[in-house]
Amino acid sequence: MYFTKRQLEVLDFLRQYIARNRMAPTLEEMADHFGVSKITIHDHLKTLEDKGVLRRTKNRARAIELVATEAPAAEEHLILPVLGLVAAGSPHEPYENPEEFDVSGWLDRPGDFHLLRVTGESMIEDHIAEGDLVLVDRRRSPHDGDIVVAATPDGGVTLKRIYREAGRIRLQPSNASMEPMYFDSAEVRGVVVGLLRRYAR
Repeated sequence: MYFTKRQLEVLDFLRQYIARNRMAPTLEEMADHFGVSKITIHDHLKTLEDKGVLRRTKNRARAIELVATEAPAAEEHLILPVLGLVAAGSPHEPYENPEEFDVSGWLDRPGDFHLLRVTGESMIEDHIAEGDLVLVDRRRSPHDGDIVVAATPDGGVTLKRIYREAGRIRLQPSNASMEPMYFDSAEVRGVVVGLLRRYAR
């Protein structure tokens, strides 16, 4: 289960408020604290209720209860941004995307990590499909055969396996129906070290 940064902030606010006041805050108090509308707070609470970390009683003020299986505090989580799209197909430049995901428990070593959402089917034989999130380490040095995020001289960015050959770079799709891409050079922007996939929404 993942939590966004704001969801964790809402949980931490609820913990602190209930511990200090021995009752839950109202929607108005939460909206004032975060500088957002009551509708936005309601949406956050509904999502957290669906994830099983709190309970609410309908038509009652201050009727929020944190359950025993609540999520860890924010400092126990590792929240990574989804920086945009990466093409598992023809190269194109990722665009900024405000999504965030909690990847606590996935990473057991230091690195400089972020997430990219995959478009296209060129890596399907490596079980990387349209809509998946790939976990990318920008510090890791790529080896031949690694799946990388590569910036190509034509200005695109693509997800492929990399091979260094005599005088050129081969970016190899994992799809038998697609041809490899060859360049004199390519900038590796990170090595794929993990894959996140949601099967149901």
